[in-house]
Amino acid sequence: MAYDDLRDWLAALERAGELKKIRTEVDPILEIAEITDRISKLRDGGRAPAPVQPGPALLFQNLKGHPGSQLLINQFGSARRMNLALEVKSLDEVADRIRAFMDVKSPQGFLDKVKMLPMLAEMGKFFPKTVSTGPCKEVIKRDNFSLLDFPILQCWPQDAGRFITLPCVVTRDPNTGKRNVGMYRMQVFDEKTTGMHWQRQKVGAEHYRERMRAAATGHVGTDALVRPTGQSPAAAAVDIMARTSGGSQTAENLPAGKMEVAVAIGTEPALTFSAIVPAPPDVEEYLIAGFLRQKPVELVRCETVDLEVPATAEIVLEGHVHLDELRTEGPFGDHTGFYSLEDLYPVFHVSCITHRKDPIYSTTIVGKPPMEDGWMGKAVERIFLPLMRLNIPELVDINLPVEGIFHNLMIVSIKKSYPGQARKVMNAIWSLGQAVFTKCIVVVDEDVNVQDIGEVTLKALNHIDPERDIQFTLGPVDSLDHASRLPNYGSKMGIDATRKWASEGFTRPWPDEILMDEKTKALVDRKWKELGLD
Repeated sequence: MAYDDLRDWLAALERAGELKKIRTEVDPILEIAEITDRISKLRDGGRAPAPVQPGPALLFQNLKGHPGSQLLINQFGSARRMNLALEVKSLDEVADRIRAFMDVKSPQGFLDKVKMLPMLAEMGKFFPKTVSTGPCKEVIKRDNFSLLDFPILQCWPQDAGRFITLPCVVTRDPNTGKRNVGMYRMQVFDEKTTGMHWQRQKVGAEHYRERMRAAATGHVGTDALVRPTGQSPAAAAVDIMARTSGGSQTAENLPAGKMEVAVAIGTEPALTFSAIVPAPPDVEEYLIAGFLRQKPVELVRCETVDLEVPATAEIVLEGHVHLDELRTEGPFGDHTGFYSLEDLYPVFHVSCITHRKDPIYSTTIVGKPPMEDGWMGKAVERIFLPLMRLNIPELVDINLPVEGIFHNLMIVSIKKSYPGQARKVMNAIWSLGQAVFTKCIVVVDEDVNVQDIGEVTLKALNHIDPERDIQFTLGPVDSLDHASRLPNYGSKMGIDATRKWASEGFTRPWPDEILMDEKTKALVDRKWKELGLD
C-alpha cells in the first residue's frame, strides 16, 4: 500500500531500521550539514578506500533556535531506502511496469479493445484527485508568518544564507493549464521572500517565460517592456529571459505582472522523487507519483493562488513570482562539489503559509558525492532506461556514475550492428531532454558491464585510438557547469569505445580477450575449499 504521507513513510523507515532519531541539540546553520555529510560517506572500517556504506535517515528533534521543531534529512540516502520509498524490491520492477505500458499496441478490433479495458482502468487509478481539505491546512497563516520559523539550513560556509533544498514547486502552464512540479532551490532572503532558482531549461522557467511573452505581447503590462528598435515584444521577452535565469547581466525593465507559485515541503516519498524526474513536459508529476505509488495523489486547492498542492504535505508556501523583479541569488554549495556562483533569478513572494500541526521540515544537502541526491539519480537512471530505449532501441544499459554528478559522464552499452552506430547513439542521447547536458558519453559494446567502472576503464581505454574515436560538439550545457566557455553553452565529448570493424576502416586483427576456459574454472571451483585459500 502507498504511504499516506511523510509520517507514514517515517514509520516505515523506523520499522526497517533505517531511521536514527537525534535528540542532542544541533544547529541548522552548518552543523546539520556536516553531520549528514559524514553519514552519507560512512565507509567499512571508517576510512577510504573501503566501500561507502551510507548511514541512516536522520530525524533531528532538538534544533537550536527552533524549539519543538523536527527536521528530516537523508531519507533517500541509500539503495535500500530508494527501494523502500517506491515500495519495490528492485527499481527494475518500476522499469518493468513502464515497459509493460509501452508495449501495449493499438487495438485492432473489438476483442483487442475489450482486452485493454483492465489496463485502462488501472491507468485511471493513477490520476490525481482534488479533495475538499487535508492535513496541510490544519494551520493557515495569511498574516504574521515568517519563513524563519522553520529550521531551514545553511549547508556550507560560503552559501549566501539559508536555502530550502527539497521543495516541490508547483506552477501552471499559462497556455495549456497543465501543472508542473519541479525541485528548485530557494534562497531565503527574509521572512516572506525567497529566490526561485529554476534554471532556463526547467519547466518552471518555461512557464515563467510564457508569462513574460504574454506580458510582452500586450496581455499584461506591455508598456513596462523596453526593447531594441525593431525587436518584437515576444522576442524581447525571450531575450531578457535568456540573459537572466543563469546569465550575469542586469535585467531592468522586465514586463510587469505576476505568476502564481505554490511550494509543498514534506510530501510522501514518491511525490518528492517525482519532482526530480526528467518527465516530458506534457506529463504531470502528480500523475507520475500516482503511477509510482499505484494510488492517486490527493490534492487541495490553495488559499490565495489558483493551484493545487498535496493534501498531506507538512508545509505549503503560497505566493507569486513578479515578472519585473530579479535579485542576486547564491553562491550555493552544489552537487558538483563546487559552489555555484551568484546570479540573477526571480523572487518568490509568500502570501500565505499553511501547515500541519507541529510540521516536520524535510530537507537535503548536496555537495561532493556520494550524497543523498546520488541515490535519487541512480533511481532515475534505472527507471527511465525503458523510455530511452524508445528512441534508442540498441541501448543495452547505461550508467551515470555518482562521481560524474549525472551530467558530466554517461557510460552506455549498445548492441552494435552497423558501422558508426556508436556516434549515432551519442547524438541521439544529446537530443533527449535533460540528457542534452551530458558532457561526456562513453559508448561500449553490449558485453561490457557498464556498472563495473573497472571493466569499463580497462576495455574502453584499450579499445580507443584517441584521435580516431573521440568526437567533439558544441551545444547547451548545464547551468552549473563552471568550466564551460560561456554560461549554459559549451563543448561535449563522445568516445566510441566499441570494437572497430573493417567497415569502419579498421583493417588490423582485433585480439581476443583473455578468459579462462569453463572446464578449468569448474575444476578449481571444486578444489577451492581444499586449497584453503579463503
